[in-house]
Amino acid sequence: MTRDNTAKTAVVTGASGGIGLAAAELLLSKGWVVYNLSRRSGGNAIHIPTDVSDEAAVKAAFEKIENESGSISLLINCAGFGISGAAELTELDQAKKQFDVNFFGTLLCSKEAARIMRQNGGGRIVNMSSAAAIFAIPFQSFYSASKSAINSLSLAMDNELKEFGIRVVAVMPGDVKTGFTAAREKNAASEEGAYGATVSKSVAVMEKDEQKGMTAEYVAACVVKAALRKNPKPLYTIGFQYKIFALLFKLLPIRLVNAIVGMLYVKH
Repeated sequence: MTRDNTAKTAVVTGASGGIGLAAAELLLSKGWVVYNLSRRSGGNAIHIPTDVSDEAAVKAAFEKIENESGSISLLINCAGFGISGAAELTELDQAKKQFDVNFFGTLLCSKEAARIMRQNGGGRIVNMSSAAAIFAIPFQSFYSASKSAINSLSLAMDNELKEFGIRVVAVMPGDVKTGFTAAREKNAASEEGAYGATVSKSVAVMEKDEQKGMTAEYVAACVVKAALRKNPKPLYTIGFQYKIFALLFKLLPIRLVNAIVGMLYVKH
């Protein structure tokens, strides 16, 4: 494979589909060298099979990239998945799996990228969060919590890494039409137990909204634009209506905001 030695290198996790794939393809079109760290291949980025929740696998992947490219200018953490169900009836192992991929996977990749970026004068880390980080979604409590944790991690790391020329950004899209919906793991115990049909009806509403949501390409364009800004904001909300919701969250009493979220998403 012939490489352009002047091209910058980007790493995109979860670039086998959805927003990650769209972001990787957009960067490739701009002349970047792009690596895809995911369990499955997809698109035209250089694929390194990686489970982002496996620390040894992540370290090996970044060492390979460092050996091949010398440096990394951009990391976009897109790897993630969702689970649904009542928090009360969710097994601890399932909740931990949600955090292992969404949060700790982001952390592991960010640590490796930061190490390489510090040695090479700086870079940019963009973490995929969600509007659910602000509005905790009923029956997606652990997904919401993992995204809130990503926001906190991003804000803290941004301050920690600024002196090394590294900026950390979290982007919070609302509903996006991708394969994420079909891949969601559903807690059957919630749907068959004390909550009755409430869980299945509520999740069906969420999934309908997702399938009417923004395209992965639109979100990826916003992500890459934020990544390449000279002086980025630490948090970006993607989607006009979600920007309005985020503003209302700041202005309205939290009791009212949470009640509105309940009316929108809890269906009996």
